Amino acid sequence: MNYRTLGRTGLAVSEIGMGCEGFEGKSPEQVQEFVDKMEELGINCIDLYSPNPEMRSNLGKALAGRRDKFVLQSHLCSIWENGQYLRTRDISKVKTAFADMLRLLDTDFIDIGMIHYSDALSDWQGIVTGPVMAYAQELKAAGKIGCIGLSSHNPEVAQAAVDSGLIDVLMFSVNPCYDLQPAGEDVEQLWAESAYEKPLVNMDPQRQALYESCQRQGVGGTVMKAFGGGDLLSQYSPAGVALTPFQCLHYALTRPGVACVMAGARTVEELVQCAAYEETPDSEKDYAAAFAAMPKISWEGHCMYCGHCAPCPQGIDVASVTKFLNLARAQGQVPETVREHYALLPRHAGACVACGACEKRCPFSVSIIENMKQAAELFGK
Repeated sequence: MNYRTLGRTGLAVSEIGMGCEGFEGKSPEQVQEFVDKMEELGINCIDLYSPNPEMRSNLGKALAGRRDKFVLQSHLCSIWENGQYLRTRDISKVKTAFADMLRLLDTDFIDIGMIHYSDALSDWQGIVTGPVMAYAQELKAAGKIGCIGLSSHNPEVAQAAVDSGLIDVLMFSVNPCYDLQPAGEDVEQLWAESAYEKPLVNMDPQRQALYESCQRQGVGGTVMKAFGGGDLLSQYSPAGVALTPFQCLHYALTRPGVACVMAGARTVEELVQCAAYEETPDSEKDYAAAFAAMPKISWEGHCMYCGHCAPCPQGIDVASVTKFLNLARAQGQVPETVREHYALLPRHAGACVACGACEKRCPFSVSIIENMKQAAELFGK
């Protein structure tokens, strides 16, 4: 298993994480089996959006004696009432639910206190100015949570949260179809058939800017809905082409700022399949050919960081240079962290001799030579 640093939190998280779907409706023995397999595979990050008390209790028992081997991303404002899950901003209920969470999980802290989803700017503003954010900061100061996160499907809300400096982690829905859609407060529109009826061209600029902002500002990214609820894996995919789990995982893991994808495996077998991503040949992870074949979607001129431009005869890591160039463009200047990362590259854009080998291989017709020229001018080498 490969591990990435989750932004400025310093937490080392596995590239493949585990959503709580696999723990729902399972016996204590089955949850134990799941956690055993996670430890064996090196999967250490768990998202717990569900407040189901039975599930939390079973997981707490399975984590006994090895809690420190796992990173828990557990949600504030997610409560259990009358046998069902609800989202709330009622601070008294939020506090009660958090205390229950610690008790049921048999732990005294949560690594990531994730404020449960906010898809409307008015809701986010209420979180910031109301008691929810104040409570999250209180928990962090007391060592009850290690850092503060927010989950969202709306890039406009997510960008506001990242720019606020109040969150350390963003959990966001990332996949190639959602990335085509504009910001909106109705999450249902992300998979509505009507959203894909007309031809779509390139990634939504707000989503691209969001990912670049996360990387630039050190906000760690965790991913939900990498498979679009399974839709992207079927012949009925809104993209018009069925993708593989490995292609979806690779797409999410190649977005700037992303550290971990919550696989949402419902069985141990599915968990093992997702973990196999780490040992899968690059040819099976490659999403470029599938994207190029999508009948209603064009990615022309947009770098997808797919790596088809490699190898460069001059040894330039073209995808990384392009990523750092885009980060600087989005900021309107060269942030010091971006400059430092660029400087660490073994070869820089100035080494480009405009041979055109990369452009011949690029499936998206990106103007790579021009990008290298601009990067050399911007970074000075």
